[in-house]
Amino acid sequence: MSVTHSGVGSWPGADMAATVRLTLGELPTGAYLPELPGRGPGSDMVGRTCGAIRALAFDLQPAGWRLTDGSSLAQRGARSLLRQDLDVLEEQSQGFAGPLRVTLTGPFTLAAAVELPRGGRVLGDAGATRDLRDALVEASVDLVSQVHRRVPGAEVGIQWDEPLLGSVREGAVPTASGLRRYPAWGAHETSEHLRVLVEEVVARGTARAATLVHSCARHAGIGDLVAAGIGGIGVDADMLARPDLDQLAALLEGGLVLHLGVAPTAVPDVLPTVDALARQALGVLRPLELGPAIADQVVLTPACGLAGWTVRPATELLRRLGSAAAIVDEELAR
Repeated sequence: MSVTHSGVGSWPGADMAATVRLTLGELPTGAYLPELPGRGPGSDMVGRTCGAIRALAFDLQPAGWRLTDGSSLAQRGARSLLRQDLDVLEEQSQGFAGPLRVTLTGPFTLAAAVELPRGGRVLGDAGATRDLRDALVEASVDLVSQVHRRVPGAEVGIQWDEPLLGSVREGAVPTASGLRRYPAWGAHETSEHLRVLVEEVVARGTARAATLVHSCARHAGIGDLVAAGIGGIGVDADMLARPDLDQLAALLEGGLVLHLGVAPTAVPDVLPTVDALARQALGVLRPLELGPAIADQVVLTPACGLAGWTVRPATELLRRLGSAAAIVDEELAR
C-alpha cells in the first residue's frame, strides 16, 4: 500500500454526471460524491444534509436553514437533488469496485448552522441539538444503505464535514445579534456527542474504518475526535499546531486514517506545484518519525472544498495531489 489522494466536499460547476465521472476516473482509491453548490439552494453542504434528514422538517430562510413543523418546498427540493445525485452516481459507476465516500454535514456544524423555529441556532438548545444529531444518524445510515444498493461493488464510507467544529469548541459561534456567543463545548462533551453518532452508524452496518470527520478549522480537537471512536480524520495542514502533531502521531499509531489537506483552497484557481504539495505533507509527517509503515493510512487532499474554483484548475489540483502522493511515498520509505 502507499500514500493516496482524494478530494474534499464541494466541487465547481453544476454538471453532476461529469463530476462523478471525473472523481471516479481521477480518484480510483479515493472516490467520493461531492456537492455542487453552484446549482443553487439545497445543493450545498447543509442543504444536502437537510434534504437527507427525514425525521425533522426544515425550511430555507434568508438567514439559512431553519427547523419547522412540516416539510417545506425547499427541503423537498434538496431531497430531490440528492435523489438525482444518487441516480447519476448509479448510472456512472457501473462496474465500479473500491472505496466510495458520501458526505453530510457533521452534527456540530449542522447545529451551529440551522436555526430553531423561533430563532437562534439549534446549538443553543441542548435537546434540539441531540434531536438533530439523532436525525443525522438516521440520515447517515439511510444514505450509506442507498449507495450500497445502487453501487454494489463499492466499499461505502461516510464523511461528516465539520468546518465550524473549532468555533463550537471555543465558544466562538455568535448569536443572531452578534452581541454574545454560544457556550463552548468541553472535550468530554464533544467526544460523547459525536460518539453516539459514530457508534450508531457502525452498529447499523458501516465499517468503523470507513467513518471520517473532516474539519479544515483551527482547534478542531483531534484528540476528542479520536476519543469518539471515529475511523479517520481530515485536517488542514496549515491549521495544525505543535500539540496537534503529537495527536496525529497517536492517531496513526492507532491505525486510523489521516486525510491531510496540503493544498490551500482559499484563493480560487491558484495551483501549488507538486513539489510544494509534497513538502507540505512531509513537513507534517516527518516530525512524527513513524516511517513508511503509515503510508497506507495517509491520504493527501485539498484543505477544503473547491466550490469557488473552476473545473479545469480543480481537476489539475487533484492530479498534482496524485503526483505529490507518489513523492511522499518514496520519501517516507527512505
